[in-house]
Amino acid sequence: MTSLRKLGSSDLEVFPLSLGGNVFGWTADEATSFAVLDAYAAVGGNFVDTADSYSAWVDGNQGGESETIIGKWVKARSNRDDVVIATKVSQHPDFPGLTATNIKAAADASLRRLDTDHIDLYYTHFDKPEVPVEEIIGALDELVRAGKVRHIAVSNISAERLAESLEFSDREGLAKYVAIQPHYNLVSRDTYEGARQDLAARYGLAAVPYFALASGFLTGKYRPGTTVEGARAQAGAGKHLETERGRKVLAALDEIAGSRAVPVATVALAWLAAQPTVAAPIASARTVEQLPALLGVGELTLTETEVARLTAASA
Repeated sequence: MTSLRKLGSSDLEVFPLSLGGNVFGWTADEATSFAVLDAYAAVGGNFVDTADSYSAWVDGNQGGESETIIGKWVKARSNRDDVVIATKVSQHPDFPGLTATNIKAAADASLRRLDTDHIDLYYTHFDKPEVPVEEIIGALDELVRAGKVRHIAVSNISAERLAESLEFSDREGLAKYVAIQPHYNLVSRDTYEGARQDLAARYGLAAVPYFALASGFLTGKYRPGTTVEGARAQAGAGKHLETERGRKVLAALDEIAGSRAVPVATVALAWLAAQPTVAAPIASARTVEQLPALLGVGELTLTETEVARLTAASA
């Protein structure tokens, strides 16, 4: 069975692939979501990622549908102690922003939907620079002290605000971010590499990249000359087909996947897993059939030459 990895400076131990819950209640209904979660757990998967806003963008949804499905699954399987649940605050239509009052109210709403008494990893989803870091960290620290949250983390934030937050936590002895969830993959590297990656390394933060497969582009499913269909594909994957970088990355992925006899997606995730600070890429599956290519990241270690080949192709 795939071994678990320590998440930064926390006491959390996580599977090397975090299962994205953004599709639950959107492109995967409750029954399909349960099947995907069951298949993930069956191989030792224990790190489920969601947000209070998933999936408010769907007609008829309010936000929180994904958390509700995860909460029902955990209750039905009686496996709360075996699952590391990560969720996020700032984007729910009813709980927007990162004021102290909102953070606490949003956390309580997430706890109700997840049907649990604690969140293992609580991210600020999108930073709100108009709110002082002192107020944000202070509110998150209160949640940790109250036992509602085990560890705190951060997603979309500037290097400057991240540094300010970490320094404030250290100075005041308050809860400190243990992980960062950046937009990061083979065709989107400048979103994380550089100042934010350096800060993560210096402070011992684990990176848990989202869009790890570039909205499906890095599965190899989308090719020049093919018709790109579907909501996610049009918005994300399609644009990479038009770039030289995208085509070079696909060629390198094809070459390595062929020589290793593994899916293209597995290789793309393995490159991420080999990067400094990365603990577990996030990828979601709409069906059980999509899972094996994702889960393979726990078994595939690329050689230095293979990593270098992909890094060069994506430069």
